[in-house]
Amino acid sequence: MQERAARTRALVVRAAAGLFARDGYGDVTYRQIAAAAEVSVGSLTFHFASKSELADTVQAEGAQAARAAVERVTDAGGPALGQVLALTVELTRLLEDDVCAWAALRLMRERQGAGQWSQLWLPTVHALLVEAHKEGQLRDSARPEDLSTLVEHLVGGTETYLRDRIGGVGAQEEAGARETAGTREEYEDAAARLQRVWSLVLEGVAPTTTGQANPAGQAAQAGQTSQQILPSPRPRPRREDDAEAAADTVP
Repeated sequence: MQERAARTRALVVRAAAGLFARDGYGDVTYRQIAAAAEVSVGSLTFHFASKSELADTVQAEGAQAARAAVERVTDAGGPALGQVLALTVELTRLLEDDVCAWAALRLMRERQGAGQWSQLWLPTVHALLVEAHKEGQLRDSARPEDLSTLVEHLVGGTETYLRDRIGGVGAQEEAGARETAGTREEYEDAAARLQRVWSLVLEGVAPTTTGQANPAGQAAQAGQTSQQILPSPRPRPRREDDAEAAADTVP
């Protein structure tokens, strides 16, 4: 009985996360969550007394996933600047693949007093940038405070790209227009886009003294470039397929 209850609870959390991620907190009803989880409203109420309590649970799971992503990167070690790059990519992958993480980001933005998504990882980024600056991986003029702001904007831009690509009426209408026109668009994932931006950024913030290793390489392993630091891009489906895949994340 307890195992069955645990499965039902997990199913409800997953279904609610998909709806919160797609429609936001305010537009999702208890009946919609019950229908998505294929349980009765009474069963839903047994596990979660209110929508707010359920949202708290979804948000907590997404926040924990983000903290785990930070720990994976920092536990792996390596030069501080390389860890910053790896962390931004890890967070991007998380938002692409974990519906609870995406839902947590949106819930934190929409619910008053729910905290800030960036505070789950930005303090670590700042500490790593301070370390990178001390170790000479950055130009003297590249202040850690300013670079922390840059990283926050880069990750924020990735969030906007993902939101436009996998959800919203605009993305669906564009997908329909492309299908009608008989076009098929293959495109890179968000992490690949971020990788290209980081390559440009490193050219501007990394010292280039003759005879020294490229600091972009120092960020991961001596002699490597920023392209080698970051994970290889994986092919992404066209927009209409991606929108359907996002819809399928709701059980």
